[in-house]
Amino acid sequence: MMKQVFTKPFSILNAFRLITFAMLMASFISVKAQSKKKPNIIFILADDLGYGNVHSFNPNSKIPTPNLDKLTEEGIKFTRFYSGNTVCAPSRCALMTGYTMGHAWIRGNAKAKDGLAALRAQDTTLAERLKGNGYKTGMFGKWGLGDEDSKGAPHLKGFDSFYGYLDQSHAHDYYTNHLYEIIGGKTVEVPVDTTKYTEDLIVNKAVDFINTNKDQPFFLYLPLTVPHAELKVPVELLKQFQYADGSSKFPPETPFEKKGNYGSQAQPHATFAAMVNKLDADLGTIVALIKKLGLDNDTYIFFTSDNGPHKEGGADPVFFNSSGEFRGVKRDLYEGGIRIPLIVRAPGKIAAGQVNPTPWAFWDVLPTINELTGTTSPKNIDGLSFSPLLSGKKAVKEHEYFYWQFNENGLKEALTKGDWKLIRFKEKGTAEKLELYNLKADIGEKNNIAAKNPETVKLLYTLMKQAKTPSENPLFEWSEIEK
Repeated sequence: MMKQVFTKPFSILNAFRLITFAMLMASFISVKAQSKKKPNIIFILADDLGYGNVHSFNPNSKIPTPNLDKLTEEGIKFTRFYSGNTVCAPSRCALMTGYTMGHAWIRGNAKAKDGLAALRAQDTTLAERLKGNGYKTGMFGKWGLGDEDSKGAPHLKGFDSFYGYLDQSHAHDYYTNHLYEIIGGKTVEVPVDTTKYTEDLIVNKAVDFINTNKDQPFFLYLPLTVPHAELKVPVELLKQFQYADGSSKFPPETPFEKKGNYGSQAQPHATFAAMVNKLDADLGTIVALIKKLGLDNDTYIFFTSDNGPHKEGGADPVFFNSSGEFRGVKRDLYEGGIRIPLIVRAPGKIAAGQVNPTPWAFWDVLPTINELTGTTSPKNIDGLSFSPLLSGKKAVKEHEYFYWQFNENGLKEALTKGDWKLIRFKEKGTAEKLELYNLKADIGEKNNIAAKNPETVKLLYTLMKQAKTPSENPLFEWSEIEK
Protein backbone atom coordinates (compact mmCIF):
# COMPACT_ATOMS: atom_id res chain seq x y z
CA MET A 1 0.00 0.00 0.00
CA MET A 2 1.35 3.39 -1.00
CA LYS A 3 2.10 5.87 1.73
CA GLN A 4 0.49 9.23 1.33
CA VAL A 5 2.97 12.09 1.80
CA PHE A 6 1.70 15.29 3.33
CA THR A 7 3.75 18.54 3.08
CA LYS A 8 3.58 21.10 5.82
CA PRO A 9 1.92 24.29 4.65
CA PHE A 10 4.34 27.23 4.19
CA SER A 11 2.98 29.67 6.74
CA ILE A 12 2.73 33.42 6.28
CA LEU A 13 4.98 33.79 9.33
CA ASN A 14 7.73 31.73 7.69
CA ALA A 15 7.44 33.76 4.51
CA PHE A 16 7.76 36.97 6.50
CA ARG A 17 10.86 35.62 8.25
CA LEU A 18 12.45 34.67 4.94
CA ILE A 19 11.77 38.08 3.42
CA THR A 20 13.10 39.85 6.51
CA PHE A 21 16.26 37.75 6.42
CA ALA A 22 16.75 38.49 2.73
CA MET A 23 16.32 42.21 3.33
CA LEU A 24 18.82 42.17 6.18
CA MET A 25 21.36 40.31 4.05
CA ALA A 26 20.86 42.75 1.18
CA SER A 27 21.31 45.65 3.56
CA PHE A 28 24.47 44.09 4.98
CA ILE A 29 25.89 43.51 1.51
CA SER A 30 24.99 47.08 0.51
CA VAL A 31 26.66 48.59 3.57
CA LYS A 32 29.71 46.39 3.06
CA ALA A 33 29.95 47.40 -0.59
CA GLN A 34 29.45 51.04 0.31
CA SER A 35 32.24 50.87 2.88
CA LYS A 36 34.58 49.61 0.15
CA LYS A 37 33.58 52.34 -2.31
CA LYS A 38 36.42 54.67 -3.19
CA PRO A 39 35.80 58.22 -1.96
CA ASN A 40 34.81 60.94 -4.37
CA ILE A 41 37.27 63.83 -4.72
CA ILE A 42 36.21 67.41 -5.45
CA PHE A 43 39.05 69.90 -5.85
CA ILE A 44 37.93 73.52 -6.18
CA LEU A 45 40.59 76.02 -7.24
CA ALA A 46 39.99 79.77 -7.10
CA ASP A 47 41.96 82.08 -9.39
CA ASP A 48 44.04 84.82 -7.71
CA LEU A 49 42.12 84.63 -4.43
CA GLY A 50 44.21 85.94 -1.56
CA TYR A 51 44.67 84.36 1.86
CA GLY A 52 43.05 87.45 3.33
CA ASN A 53 39.95 87.25 1.12
CA VAL A 54 38.55 84.28 3.06
CA HIS A 55 36.89 85.37 6.28
CA SER A 56 37.81 82.20 8.18
CA PHE A 57 41.49 82.92 7.47
CA ASN A 58 41.22 86.69 7.95
CA PRO A 59 38.49 87.81 10.39
CA ASN A 60 39.01 91.39 9.18
CA SER A 61 38.01 90.56 5.61
CA LYS A 62 35.49 93.03 4.20
CA ILE A 63 33.83 90.44 1.97
CA PRO A 64 31.40 87.86 3.41
CA THR A 65 32.27 84.25 2.57
CA PRO A 66 29.68 82.25 4.55
CA ASN A 67 30.02 79.02 2.59
CA LEU A 68 33.80 79.00 2.86
CA ASP A 69 33.50 79.75 6.55
CA LYS A 70 31.09 76.82 6.95
CA LEU A 71 33.45 74.56 5.01
CA THR A 72 36.23 75.57 7.40
CA GLU A 73 34.09 74.88 10.46
CA GLU A 74 33.21 71.41 9.17
CA GLY A 75 36.73 70.40 8.16
CA ILE A 76 40.39 71.24 8.56
CA LYS A 77 42.17 74.42 7.54
CA PHE A 78 45.87 74.61 6.76
CA THR A 79 47.38 77.95 7.71
CA ARG A 80 50.74 77.43 6.03
CA PHE A 81 49.85 76.00 2.66
CA TYR A 82 51.72 77.15 -0.44
CA SER A 83 50.88 77.38 -4.13
CA GLY A 84 53.11 75.80 -6.75
CA ASN A 85 54.19 79.20 -8.02
CA THR A 86 53.13 82.82 -7.89
CA VAL A 87 51.28 82.74 -11.25
CA CYS A 88 48.81 80.47 -12.97
CA ALA A 89 50.34 77.88 -15.32
CA PRO A 90 53.37 76.73 -13.31
CA SER A 91 51.30 76.56 -10.15
CA ARG A 92 48.78 74.30 -11.88
CA CYS A 93 51.61 72.22 -13.31
CA ALA A 94 52.87 71.56 -9.77
CA LEU A 95 49.34 70.69 -8.67
CA MET A 96 48.71 68.22 -11.47
CA THR A 97 52.15 66.56 -11.60
CA GLY A 98 53.59 66.66 -8.06
CA TYR A 99 56.80 68.49 -9.02
CA THR A 100 58.33 71.64 -7.53
CA MET A 101 59.53 74.53 -9.67
CA GLY A 102 63.02 73.08 -9.44
CA HIS A 103 61.97 70.06 -11.50
CA ALA A 104 58.68 70.85 -13.29
CA TRP A 105 58.35 71.02 -17.07
CA ILE A 106 56.33 74.27 -16.91
CA ARG A 107 58.00 76.86 -14.68
CA GLY A 108 56.36 80.07 -15.87
CA ASN A 109 53.49 81.52 -17.89
CA ALA A 110 53.74 81.29 -21.68
CA LYS A 111 51.47 81.40 -24.72
CA ALA A 112 49.25 78.34 -24.95
CA LYS A 113 49.77 77.98 -28.70
CA ASP A 114 53.46 77.34 -28.08
CA GLY A 115 53.75 73.56 -27.70
CA LEU A 116 56.47 74.05 -25.10
CA ALA A 117 53.90 75.66 -22.80
CA ALA A 118 51.93 72.41 -22.70
CA LEU A 119 52.41 69.29 -20.61
CA ARG A 120 54.21 66.47 -22.39
CA ALA A 121 52.99 62.91 -22.83
CA GLN A 122 55.31 61.76 -20.04
CA ASP A 123 54.02 64.36 -17.57
CA THR A 124 51.55 62.15 -15.72
CA THR A 125 48.71 64.06 -14.07
CA LEU A 126 46.59 63.43 -11.02
CA ALA A 127 43.61 62.84 -13.32
CA GLU A 128 45.49 60.16 -15.26
CA ARG A 129 46.35 58.32 -12.06
CA LEU A 130 42.78 58.43 -10.77
CA LYS A 131 41.28 57.44 -14.11
CA GLY A 132 43.57 54.42 -14.12
CA ASN A 133 42.13 53.50 -10.73
CA GLY A 134 38.53 53.43 -11.95
CA TYR A 135 37.52 57.05 -11.38
CA LYS A 136 35.34 59.11 -13.68
CA THR A 137 37.25 62.34 -14.15
CA GLY A 138 35.91 65.78 -15.01
CA MET A 139 37.40 69.27 -15.23
CA PHE A 140 35.35 72.43 -15.58
CA GLY A 141 37.02 75.84 -15.69
CA LYS A 142 40.52 77.00 -16.69
CA TRP A 143 43.12 74.43 -17.75
CA GLY A 144 46.12 76.47 -18.95
CA LEU A 145 48.44 73.48 -19.51
CA GLY A 146 47.95 72.77 -23.21
CA ASP A 147 45.71 73.66 -26.14
CA GLU A 148 43.51 71.29 -28.11
CA ASP A 149 46.26 70.19 -30.52
CA SER A 150 48.99 69.66 -27.93
CA LYS A 151 50.09 66.68 -25.86
CA GLY A 152 48.66 68.57 -22.90
CA ALA A 153 45.07 68.68 -24.15
CA PRO A 154 42.60 67.69 -21.41
CA HIS A 155 41.46 64.52 -23.19
CA LEU A 156 45.09 63.33 -23.25
CA LYS A 157 45.77 64.18 -19.61
CA GLY A 158 43.25 61.90 -17.95
CA PHE A 159 39.94 63.73 -18.19
CA ASP A 160 36.77 62.01 -19.38
CA SER A 161 34.88 65.31 -19.34
CA PHE A 162 35.99 68.91 -19.77
CA TYR A 163 34.30 72.24 -20.37
CA GLY A 164 36.05 75.57 -20.09
CA TYR A 165 39.06 77.61 -21.12
CA LEU A 166 42.28 76.20 -22.52
CA ASP A 167 44.17 79.48 -23.00
CA GLN A 168 44.80 81.68 -19.98
CA SER A 169 44.29 84.87 -21.99
CA HIS A 170 40.79 83.77 -23.02
CA ALA A 171 39.98 83.23 -19.35
CA HIS A 172 40.24 86.99 -18.78
CA ASP A 173 36.88 87.34 -20.56
CA TYR A 174 33.76 86.35 -18.62
CA TYR A 175 31.51 86.59 -21.69
CA THR A 176 33.81 84.70 -24.01
CA ASN A 177 33.27 82.82 -27.24
CA HIS A 178 36.37 80.68 -26.64
CA LEU A 179 35.28 77.64 -24.65
CA TYR A 180 36.21 74.03 -25.27
CA GLU A 181 34.69 70.67 -24.44
CA ILE A 182 35.63 67.01 -24.73
CA ILE A 183 33.33 65.57 -27.39
CA GLY A 184 33.87 62.14 -28.90
CA GLY A 185 37.11 61.77 -26.97
CA LYS A 186 38.60 64.97 -28.39
CA THR A 187 38.99 68.50 -27.02
CA VAL A 188 37.15 70.80 -29.41
CA GLU A 189 35.95 74.41 -29.46
CA VAL A 190 32.20 74.71 -28.95
CA PRO A 191 29.61 77.43 -29.63
CA VAL A 192 28.95 79.70 -26.65
CA ASP A 193 26.07 81.99 -25.74
CA THR A 194 28.12 85.14 -25.12
CA THR A 195 25.26 86.72 -23.18
CA LYS A 196 25.80 84.16 -20.41
CA TYR A 197 28.31 84.66 -17.59
CA THR A 198 30.93 81.98 -18.17
CA GLU A 199 31.21 81.03 -14.52
CA ASP A 200 27.54 80.03 -14.55
CA LEU A 201 28.04 77.86 -17.63
CA ILE A 202 31.03 76.15 -16.02
CA VAL A 203 29.37 75.49 -12.67
CA ASN A 204 26.27 74.11 -14.42
CA LYS A 205 28.48 71.62 -16.26
CA ALA A 206 30.08 70.60 -12.97
CA VAL A 207 26.65 70.02 -11.45
CA ASP A 208 25.70 67.84 -14.43
CA PHE A 209 28.91 65.83 -14.01
CA ILE A 210 28.17 65.11 -10.35
CA ASN A 211 24.59 64.08 -11.09
CA THR A 212 25.70 61.81 -13.93
CA ASN A 213 28.41 60.08 -11.91
CA LYS A 214 26.84 60.00 -8.45
CA ASP A 215 26.76 56.19 -8.36
CA GLN A 216 30.47 55.67 -9.03
CA PRO A 217 33.73 57.16 -7.74
CA PHE A 218 34.47 60.48 -9.41
CA PHE A 219 37.17 63.15 -9.44
CA LEU A 220 35.86 66.65 -10.06
CA TYR A 221 38.51 69.29 -10.70
CA LEU A 222 36.86 72.72 -10.65
CA PRO A 223 39.43 75.43 -11.49
CA LEU A 224 37.15 78.47 -11.49
CA THR A 225 38.36 81.80 -12.90
CA VAL A 226 36.96 84.24 -10.34
CA PRO A 227 38.18 86.59 -8.94
CA HIS A 228 40.86 86.92 -11.66
CA ALA A 229 40.69 90.06 -13.78
CA GLU A 230 38.96 91.38 -15.71
CA LEU A 231 36.59 92.58 -13.02
CA LYS A 232 33.12 91.84 -14.30
CA VAL A 233 29.93 90.30 -12.91
CA PRO A 234 26.25 90.21 -13.90
CA VAL A 235 24.30 93.28 -12.79
CA GLU A 236 22.18 91.33 -10.30
CA LEU A 237 25.30 90.15 -8.45
CA LEU A 238 26.82 93.62 -8.38
CA LYS A 239 23.66 95.07 -6.83
CA GLN A 240 24.35 93.15 -3.61
CA PHE A 241 27.31 95.48 -3.07
CA GLN A 242 25.60 98.69 -4.13
CA TYR A 243 23.19 100.96 -2.33
CA ALA A 244 19.74 101.68 -3.75
CA ASP A 245 21.09 104.69 -5.63
CA GLY A 246 23.69 102.53 -7.38
CA SER A 247 26.66 103.79 -5.39
CA SER A 248 29.25 101.34 -4.09
CA LYS A 249 29.20 99.95 -0.57
CA PHE A 250 33.00 100.03 -0.70
CA PRO A 251 34.00 103.67 -1.18
CA PRO A 252 36.11 105.35 -2.31
CA GLU A 253 35.91 103.86 -5.80
CA THR A 254 38.57 104.74 -8.37
CA PRO A 255 37.25 103.87 -11.83
CA PHE A 256 39.56 101.68 -13.89
CA GLU A 257 40.12 102.68 -17.51
CA LYS A 258 40.51 99.98 -20.14
CA LYS A 259 44.08 98.73 -20.35
CA GLY A 260 45.46 95.74 -22.21
CA ASN A 261 43.15 92.73 -21.89
CA TYR A 262 41.04 94.32 -19.19
CA GLY A 263 37.97 96.46 -19.82
CA SER A 264 36.91 99.58 -17.96
CA GLN A 265 35.24 99.19 -14.57
CA ALA A 266 33.46 102.06 -12.80
CA GLN A 267 33.26 100.30 -9.43
CA PRO A 268 36.20 97.90 -9.08
CA HIS A 269 35.78 97.51 -5.31
CA ALA A 270 32.13 96.50 -5.48
CA THR A 271 32.78 94.27 -8.49
CA PHE A 272 35.68 92.44 -6.87
CA ALA A 273 33.57 91.84 -3.76
CA ALA A 274 30.77 90.47 -5.95
CA MET A 275 33.20 88.10 -7.68
CA VAL A 276 34.47 86.70 -4.38
CA ASN A 277 30.88 86.38 -3.20
CA LYS A 278 30.02 84.56 -6.44
CA LEU A 279 32.88 82.13 -5.83
CA ASP A 280 31.57 81.50 -2.33
CA ALA A 281 28.04 80.92 -3.63
CA ASP A 282 29.26 78.45 -6.26
CA LEU A 283 31.06 76.48 -3.58
CA GLY A 284 27.79 76.44 -1.66
CA THR A 285 26.01 75.04 -4.71
CA ILE A 286 28.44 72.12 -4.94
CA VAL A 287 28.30 71.31 -1.22
CA ALA A 288 24.49 71.47 -1.20
CA LEU A 289 24.32 69.07 -4.15
CA ILE A 290 26.65 66.58 -2.47
CA LYS A 291 24.42 66.64 0.61
CA LYS A 292 21.23 66.30 -1.45
CA LEU A 293 22.59 63.24 -3.27
CA GLY A 294 23.63 61.56 -0.02
CA LEU A 295 27.31 61.67 -0.95
CA ASP A 296 28.46 63.70 2.04
CA ASN A 297 30.18 60.82 3.84
CA ASP A 298 31.84 59.58 0.66
CA THR A 299 33.34 62.85 -0.57
CA TYR A 300 36.46 64.86 0.15
CA ILE A 301 36.12 68.53 -0.81
CA PHE A 302 39.33 70.54 -1.18
CA PHE A 303 39.34 74.32 -1.62
CA THR A 304 42.32 76.55 -2.34
CA SER A 305 43.70 79.21 -4.72
CA ASP A 306 46.35 79.05 -7.44
CA ASN A 307 48.44 81.91 -6.03
CA GLY A 308 48.17 85.16 -4.11
CA PRO A 309 45.84 88.08 -4.93
CA HIS A 310 46.23 90.17 -8.07
CA LYS A 311 46.22 93.94 -8.58
CA GLU A 312 45.10 94.00 -12.21
CA GLY A 313 42.06 95.46 -13.92
CA GLY A 314 41.33 97.77 -11.00
CA ALA A 315 41.72 95.19 -8.22
CA ASP A 316 42.84 96.73 -4.94
CA PRO A 317 44.47 94.15 -2.64
CA VAL A 318 45.49 96.83 -0.14
CA PHE A 319 41.90 98.05 0.33
CA PHE A 320 40.62 94.50 0.85
CA ASN A 321 43.65 93.33 2.86
CA SER A 322 43.74 90.48 0.35
CA SER A 323 47.12 89.18 1.50
CA GLY A 324 46.16 89.28 5.16
CA GLU A 325 49.21 89.86 7.35
CA PHE A 326 51.62 88.84 4.61
CA ARG A 327 53.79 90.95 2.33
CA GLY A 328 53.36 90.80 -1.43
CA VAL A 329 50.82 89.73 -4.02
CA LYS A 330 50.70 87.67 -7.20
CA ARG A 331 54.10 87.63 -8.97
CA ASP A 332 55.93 88.04 -5.65
CA LEU A 333 57.72 85.25 -3.81
CA TYR A 334 56.99 86.93 -0.51
CA GLU A 335 54.38 85.05 1.53
CA GLY A 336 51.49 87.07 0.10
CA GLY A 337 52.24 85.78 -3.39
CA ILE A 338 52.44 82.09 -2.52
CA ARG A 339 50.75 81.41 0.84
CA ILE A 340 47.14 80.51 0.19
CA PRO A 341 44.13 79.11 2.05
CA LEU A 342 43.53 75.36 2.05
CA ILE A 343 40.36 73.79 3.44
CA VAL A 344 39.54 70.09 3.32
CA ARG A 345 36.14 68.73 4.35
CA ALA A 346 34.93 65.14 4.60
CA PRO A 347 32.29 64.40 7.28
CA GLY A 348 32.98 61.13 9.06
CA LYS A 349 36.56 61.14 7.85
CA ILE A 350 37.87 64.52 8.98
CA ALA A 351 37.07 65.90 12.43
CA ALA A 352 35.47 69.33 12.27
CA GLY A 353 37.16 72.52 13.38
CA GLN A 354 40.79 71.46 12.98
CA VAL A 355 43.62 73.91 12.32
CA ASN A 356 46.98 72.67 11.06
CA PRO A 357 50.08 74.91 10.86
CA THR A 358 52.36 72.37 9.15
CA PRO A 359 53.77 73.64 5.83
CA TRP A 360 52.62 71.85 2.68
CA ALA A 361 52.40 72.84 -0.98
CA PHE A 362 50.70 72.14 -4.30
CA TRP A 363 53.11 69.35 -5.19
CA ASP A 364 51.84 67.44 -2.16
CA VAL A 365 48.25 67.30 -3.44
CA LEU A 366 48.80 64.49 -5.96
CA PRO A 367 50.32 61.99 -3.49
CA THR A 368 47.81 63.00 -0.82
CA ILE A 369 44.75 62.38 -2.98
CA ASN A 370 46.30 59.22 -4.37
CA GLU A 371 46.79 57.86 -0.85
CA LEU A 372 43.22 58.75 0.09
CA THR A 373 41.92 56.83 -2.92
CA GLY A 374 44.29 53.87 -2.96
CA THR A 375 45.91 55.11 -6.16
CA THR A 376 49.60 54.68 -6.89
CA SER A 377 51.83 57.74 -7.34
CA PRO A 378 54.90 58.08 -9.55
CA LYS A 379 58.04 57.25 -7.57
CA ASN A 380 60.16 60.23 -8.60
CA ILE A 381 57.86 63.14 -7.72
CA ASP A 382 58.74 65.82 -5.16
CA GLY A 383 55.44 65.74 -3.31
CA LEU A 384 54.70 63.98 -0.02
CA SER A 385 51.31 62.84 1.24
CA PHE A 386 49.71 64.73 4.10
CA SER A 387 46.66 62.46 4.15
CA PRO A 388 47.40 61.18 7.71
CA LEU A 389 46.93 64.73 8.99
CA LEU A 390 43.37 64.78 7.67
CA SER A 391 42.38 62.06 10.12
CA GLY A 392 44.24 63.67 13.01
CA LYS A 393 47.38 61.54 12.80
CA LYS A 394 50.96 62.66 12.37
CA ALA A 395 52.37 62.89 8.87
CA VAL A 396 54.72 60.06 8.01
CA LYS A 397 57.26 62.45 6.52
CA GLU A 398 57.57 66.21 6.20
CA HIS A 399 59.63 68.32 3.82
CA GLU A 400 63.08 69.52 4.79
CA TYR A 401 62.52 72.67 2.73
CA PHE A 402 60.30 74.26 0.05
CA TYR A 403 61.56 75.87 -3.17
CA TRP A 404 60.13 78.19 -5.85
CA GLN A 405 61.46 80.08 -8.88
CA PHE A 406 59.82 82.68 -11.10
CA ASN A 407 61.09 84.49 -14.18
CA GLU A 408 59.22 87.74 -14.80
CA ASN A 409 61.33 90.90 -14.45
CA GLY A 410 64.43 88.87 -13.78
CA LEU A 411 64.84 85.63 -11.88
CA LYS A 412 63.36 85.27 -8.41
CA GLU A 413 63.92 82.27 -6.16
CA ALA A 414 62.70 81.48 -2.67
CA LEU A 415 63.44 78.70 -0.21
CA THR A 416 61.94 78.10 3.23
CA LYS A 417 63.35 75.79 5.87
CA GLY A 418 61.42 75.82 9.10
CA ASP A 419 60.92 79.47 10.05
CA TRP A 420 63.75 80.69 7.84
CA LYS A 421 63.19 82.04 4.35
CA LEU A 422 65.75 83.10 1.75
CA ILE A 423 64.74 85.07 -1.34
CA ARG A 424 67.15 85.61 -4.24
CA PHE A 425 66.80 88.25 -6.95
CA LYS A 426 68.92 88.20 -10.12
CA GLU A 427 68.78 90.26 -13.29
CA LYS A 428 71.07 89.85 -16.28
CA GLY A 429 74.28 91.78 -15.89
CA THR A 430 73.71 92.67 -12.25
CA ALA A 431 74.81 91.19 -8.94
CA GLU A 432 72.37 88.96 -7.11
CA LYS A 433 70.46 90.28 -4.13
CA LEU A 434 69.67 88.10 -1.12
CA GLU A 435 67.01 88.65 1.53
CA LEU A 436 66.64 86.56 4.68
CA TYR A 437 63.62 86.54 6.97
CA ASN A 438 62.57 84.65 10.07
CA LEU A 439 58.86 84.06 9.52
CA LYS A 440 58.16 83.31 13.17
CA ALA A 441 59.54 86.67 14.30
CA ASP A 442 58.68 88.63 11.16
CA ILE A 443 55.68 87.19 9.32
CA GLY A 444 55.36 90.38 7.27
CA GLU A 445 58.92 89.99 5.90
CA LYS A 446 59.77 93.58 6.79
CA ASN A 447 63.29 93.13 8.17
CA ASN A 448 65.97 91.65 5.94
CA ILE A 449 68.43 90.04 8.36
CA ALA A 450 70.76 88.43 5.81
CA ALA A 451 73.77 90.51 6.87
CA LYS A 452 73.35 89.45 10.49
CA ASN A 453 73.02 85.71 9.73
CA PRO A 454 75.67 84.75 7.16
CA GLU A 455 75.76 81.08 8.18
CA THR A 456 72.01 80.69 7.76
CA VAL A 457 72.21 82.42 4.38
CA LYS A 458 74.99 80.05 3.34
CA LEU A 459 72.98 76.97 4.37
CA LEU A 460 69.80 78.05 2.58
CA TYR A 461 71.74 79.18 -0.48
CA THR A 462 73.33 75.74 -0.73
CA LEU A 463 69.91 74.08 -0.46
CA MET A 464 68.59 76.46 -3.12
CA LYS A 465 71.20 75.15 -5.56
CA GLN A 466 70.38 71.56 -4.65
CA ALA A 467 66.64 72.08 -5.05
CA LYS A 468 66.74 72.64 -8.81
CA THR A 469 67.95 71.11 -12.02
CA PRO A 470 68.38 73.02 -15.30
CA SER A 471 65.06 73.20 -17.10
CA GLU A 472 64.59 70.72 -19.93
CA ASN A 473 62.12 73.20 -21.42
CA PRO A 474 63.92 75.98 -23.37
CA LEU A 475 61.10 78.40 -22.55
CA PHE A 476 62.18 78.30 -18.92
CA GLU A 477 65.94 77.91 -19.33
CA TRP A 478 67.26 81.02 -17.61
CA SER A 479 71.03 80.66 -17.78
CA GLU A 480 71.27 83.98 -19.63
CA ILE A 481 69.85 85.78 -16.61
CA GLU A 482 72.61 84.33 -14.45
CA LYS A 483 75.30 86.08 -16.48
